[in-house]
Amino acid sequence: MAEPGFPPGGGGLGGEGLGRSRGGFTTKIHLSADGRCRPLSLVVTPGQRADCTQLGPVLERIRVPRTGSGRPRTRPDSLAADKAYSNGPCRRYLRQRGIRHTIPEKSDSRAARLRKGSRGGRPPGFDEERYRKRNTIERAINRLKQHRAVATRYDKRGYIYLGTATVAALTVWLRT
Repeated sequence: MAEPGFPPGGGGLGGEGLGRSRGGFTTKIHLSADGRCRPLSLVVTPGQRADCTQLGPVLERIRVPRTGSGRPRTRPDSLAADKAYSNGPCRRYLRQRGIRHTIPEKSDSRAARLRKGSRGGRPPGFDEERYRKRNTIERAINRLKQHRAVATRYDKRGYIYLGTATVAALTVWLRT
């Protein structure tokens, strides 16, 4: 059985979370974070993998325990994301799960919508105040990269690197 977050079949560079991107031979860490810059879920993919394809897997891994009894929370109250997630499938996924979201519209999407006239539909809602809080994810990534093993990725295997990033996330949680 393939590790979660990795393509089935195992082996190969894609199975190890390594791939070519503009920066060279890299790995991407996709994560969600709470308002205090603490990571909630992590997914490791090859460097060329698009961010928007990992929205579902990242959100499905969120498990926040409740203070009392009951199942852990699996759905955030709201989500603020950058333009990489500004497409129909991402917005539909968030709408189906009932997650309020603030994602700016890409300029080419806006131009295409305006070209269609009344058939183009309404522009997506955008709350500037909530979008300003999007920097929490960047700060969470910076906290993870304070750990040298996460920033440099010397681990050969993808699942070991995911474990290294998870340990770094645990230390971030313990320090806050």
